[in-house]
Amino acid sequence: MRYLILIVVLASVSLRAEACPSLLDHRYTSLQGKPVNLCEFANRPILVVNTASKCGYTPQFEKLEGLYKQYRSRGLVVLGFPSNDFRQELATNKEIAEFCKLTYFIDFPMIEKSSVRGERASPFYRQLAAATGQAPRWNFHKYLIAPDGKTVYSFDTRVEPDAPEVMKRLLPMLKQP
Repeated sequence: MRYLILIVVLASVSLRAEACPSLLDHRYTSLQGKPVNLCEFANRPILVVNTASKCGYTPQFEKLEGLYKQYRSRGLVVLGFPSNDFRQELATNKEIAEFCKLTYFIDFPMIEKSSVRGERASPFYRQLAAATGQAPRWNFHKYLIAPDGKTVYSFDTRVEPDAPEVMKRLLPMLKQP
């Protein structure tokens, strides 16, 4: 009987490992201090954005939140990764969280401040750069991860979150209403 239980446990662990693509096998903490396991977003389209509170592109938060509200029920996840790599982010996670909530009413998940480029880049961002051949050159660089967890598209800072080139890739990934 113990062997049967062990086999069932091992099989369930194996299935969970297969269900989470290696690109998403990362754990972070949200700006509010809650754990975020990217595996929870497997099989969904994910729009990943490195953000900064004091950047000229910060108004893109409005369109990011708009996309999230419009398509969340169809599977879209928007993930914000605040970074001070370009020296335009507030000092603390608390300040960033307050700014995002009070200024742009952000409801999509925001991860604690981290690095997104160079040697100090988080492993997730290193994988995104490797998958696309493009590391963020500035704040509000966008990556769209397909539900397969392997296909990744990269969009420059100047490309608005709802631009035709983003929507052309995103819309077919969404669940039908």
